[in-house]
Amino acid sequence: MRSVSDAFRQALYAQESDEVAVCLITVTHPELADPIRLSTDPTTRLSTDPLLYGTRSRGDDYSFVPINVMIPEEGEEAPAAALEIDNTDLGLITVIRSVTQAASVKIEIVLASDPDTVEIEYPAMTVSHVDYDAQTIRFSLAIDSLATEPFPGTAYIPSMFPSLF
Repeated sequence: MRSVSDAFRQALYAQESDEVAVCLITVTHPELADPIRLSTDPTTRLSTDPLLYGTRSRGDDYSFVPINVMIPEEGEEAPAAALEIDNTDLGLITVIRSVTQAASVKIEIVLASDPDTVEIEYPAMTVSHVDYDAQTIRFSLAIDSLATEPFPGTAYIPSMFPSLF
């Protein structure tokens, strides 16, 4: 069970609400000088030249881009997520083509009225697959699940641990 604020819970359960849940996406990679920060909502104007809208959260600017976020379901054995981003800027395609290792993606959910309070945070996910065309960039994300790791890591057998027997 997640612990979220009462304001967030009321906004989600209300039939109508002025509150907007905003997904903040942070893409990091060793080959990137700065993380790529994206928002699902044009909460505020970030700059006038060029005209840029997005969300300012905890001192960082997240640029608004139309994004469809499929978040992992609670209790999945091998959690997975997906992002579909409108291909409005060729800069992201250039970055995708230039990297040689998988990037890391973090998804956080905030309210537009209180963007500095993270209501839900998903652990960093690894980009497992990228597909794109002229309109859309699709990222498949996977969380390394410790639930699929064998426990214990080794077998306690006489040949490996003779002093136990």
